[in-house]
Amino acid sequence: MTGPDLDLPEQVRLATERAAAAGFTMSCDPNTGRLLAVLAAAVPPGGRALELGTGMGVGTAWITHGLQERNDVDVITVERDAVTAQQAAAGDWPTWVRLINGDALDVLPRLGTFNLIFADAEGGKWEGLGTTIAALRPGGHLLVDDMAPELFADANYAHKTWQVRSRLLSRPDLISVEMAWSSGLILSTKRSA
Repeated sequence: MTGPDLDLPEQVRLATERAAAAGFTMSCDPNTGRLLAVLAAAVPPGGRALELGTGMGVGTAWITHGLQERNDVDVITVERDAVTAQQAAAGDWPTWVRLINGDALDVLPRLGTFNLIFADAEGGKWEGLGTTIAALRPGGHLLVDDMAPELFADANYAHKTWQVRSRLLSRPDLISVEMAWSSGLILSTKRSA
């Protein structure tokens, strides 16, 4: 590899290679991943992290990189596509990472609450955003990527993105910031009651 990918953590590099071999093109961008690792490192002891949209496990790998050797955090990642979930499960994940094959909107209400949520799938972001926010603990962080609608030619995608943006930026229970970074990010923190 050349350029900025030279410094990819080992687990991220392996997941990226797995995605390339499978022709999977929707993996977490390295810049988003680096921020995700920073947010994961801030999860308090005994905390929980959730990823909606495992893909080949690139985002999951960034989360585990941020947590390093910690084993006090429960990490759950949900992937709707069975074949993709099976390929992601082939990674050498720490015992505290649980991969679930299922629709985020179906499983999310049964998973409890989280200190960090990375919404990287239509389910939980485009659809069911309120359910995702309800699963965020007070003081918890929600990271949503692909929030730069001008980068996408598909009008439906742009419309859905603007809807998510509007909802996140207008909710009184969240404090949110848009970032012109990576694929366009919105980072939200749930206000304490």
